[in-house]
Amino acid sequence: MLGVTFVCVGRMREAHYIAAFAEYEKRLGALCRFELRELPETRLPERPSDAEIAAALRREGEAIERSIPKVAFTVAMCIEGRQMPSEALAAALERTAASGCSRVCFIVGGSYGLDAEIKARSDLRLSMSQMTFPHHLARVMLAEQVYRALSINSGSRYHK
Repeated sequence: MLGVTFVCVGRMREAHYIAAFAEYEKRLGALCRFELRELPETRLPERPSDAEIAAALRREGEAIERSIPKVAFTVAMCIEGRQMPSEALAAALERTAASGCSRVCFIVGGSYGLDAEIKARSDLRLSMSQMTFPHHLARVMLAEQVYRALSINSGSRYHK
């Protein structure tokens, strides 16, 4: 069974996001070995400078690097990443598992995104959309899409 890890910067605080994510976390448990690793988001002033943001992203990037499971196929979620339909994500997960890699790690940054080094070291950069979403909503949407992809691969009727 494929292992799926989400390494996410920031903790969800809104009850509706927590409930939605919990539902997909439960569903994912039937299709993979799912693990969530939440990391603290670096606190910044209300109007941070570019240098302050870059330093915060570097610190978060170091924490992310330590949290990525060994020998995992890594997917950085970022707006400049590749967009793909659910079927293509399913095929990518299937190819990863068939290649002998038993763990996929999705990396979700905080409100300022991900450090460039994390993006560069990832095996795939993936974008949900060119639109901007709150990063906690994006986490719920990612959980649903991973669930959908694994459902496609298992032959479930979830994906219509």
